[in-house]
Amino acid sequence: MTTNPKPADEQRQTEARGEARVERAERSERRYGGRRGRNKRRKVCYFTVNKIPYVDYKDVDTLKKFISERGKILPRRVTGTSARYQRMLTTAIKRARQMALLPYVTD
Repeated sequence: MTTNPKPADEQRQTEARGEARVERAERSERRYGGRRGRNKRRKVCYFTVNKIPYVDYKDVDTLKKFISERGKILPRRVTGTSARYQRMLTTAIKRARQMALLPYVTD
């Protein structure tokens, strides 16, 4: 009795899965700066560094730094803001929008 090798269909599926893993790994490497990686500088909280205790909704110039071109609030991973200040910032931006100091969206 001899053992039969895998059928051709199973062989192809296994190879396809292996290739998919390689492609996925390559994509993630590209996304995060390749194998070498970048020397990304750690982001620091703007409010902590400048010792700002409270995010004021009337300070439109400061709030604009944390809004995208489209008018969306930028996330922490982009701005480097700490969680505490991100919550205060979000509240301040929403309040400023309601008072018509900031736009909800841009054209």
